[in-house]
Order: sequence, then C-alpha cells, then structure tokens
Amino acid sequence: MDYPHPPDADPLSAITRPFRGAIFDCDGTLADTMELHYRAWVETLAPAGVSFSDQLFYDLGGVPTAQIVRILNQRFGHALDVDATAAAKEARYEALLPLAPPVARVVALVREYRGRCRVAVASGGIRRLVEKTIAGLGLDGCFDAVCTAEDVEHGKPSPDLFLLAARRLGIPPEECVVFEDSDLGLEAARRAGMQGVDIRPWLPRSGA
Repeated sequence: MDYPHPPDADPLSAITRPFRGAIFDCDGTLADTMELHYRAWVETLAPAGVSFSDQLFYDLGGVPTAQIVRILNQRFGHALDVDATAAAKEARYEALLPLAPPVARVVALVREYRGRCRVAVASGGIRRLVEKTIAGLGLDGCFDAVCTAEDVEHGKPSPDLFLLAARRLGIPPEECVVFEDSDLGLEAARRAGMQGVDIRPWLPRSGA
C-alpha cells in the first residue's frame, strides 16, 4: 500500500477518532536519524564492495538490521555474514548518533501527550540504541513502554511490535494512534487496527 505524504498536508488530520494510547516510532520519527543510518550502511558495506541504493534503504525503513543484511544477500547474491555485518553497521551508527537532530514537532507531541494519555515507543531498532536516542532527546521518563526489535519475532510491516506496545500500555489497539515515518511502519499500524500518522511532512528533507 502506498502512503502519499504531500508536504502541505497536516499529519494530525489523519486522527479521526479519540485515542488513549500514542505509540511513536524512533528512528526518523522522534529523531531525524535516517540519513545517519544510511551513511552507516554505506560505510559498512563499502569495504565488501556492496552497494545499497538510497531508494531501497528508505523502502526498508523499519526493518531490523540483520534482516536487511539477509535481504541484500537474497536479492543480490551477496555472502555477507549477517551477524558481523549487522554488528558493524550498528557500531558505526552509534558513533554517528550524537549528530542526530530531534524531529521538533514530534518531540513536542510526546511532551504534550505525556500525562494526557499512555505513551510508548515501538521501534525496529535495537534497544541499546533506541534508549540512547531517547536519552539524547531528553525524553527519559516520558514513555510508559519501550518496545524494540528484540521483543518480537516479526518486524514491520507485521503488526506485532505495535500490538505488543498496546498490550504493555494496557490499551486496546483500536484506541491507539501510531506516529511513523515509513510506509512499512504505517502498514504495520493499519494491520494492528490502529490509526496511523505519517510524520514525513515534518521532516527537514520534506521542507517542513
């Protein structure tokens, strides 16, 4: 399913019914980290002579790191060591992480919703880096639950991560709204029966 995101759209207009739970993706949603992730991928794969187009990278937004390595191997016939490549990419990204700016409109929403409803993070990233990103944004203590790739077997577009977040919040899925920056994440929200807000118009590269 294609999720258009015209830059003049108001993302919050996608919320059409009341909600008691707000679930936020992390990379590309709370912090504008996607370009750093892509840089880490390029620098990690270059010594092996492996290219990774930016279009494929953004198409795979929300997919866990190890699974992306598997996809590259399957689609292009590479023989990358999955665990070693994923670990090297995450280490490179962690070194770049201090450069990541917040997505100001989304961080402001977290602070606005905190205390008014239950709030969670549901990210396809690994817990150590997700928690480091949250801390770097000054959002420690703002979330009632933090769910990451290690908590589920199937990543986005499977609804598992968002359904887990709803369970940990103690709120039915249909009473939750998800904030995402990728088509796979928005599809996962749809499959979970949740409202989905596409925050991409708020990203600097969208001209917001």
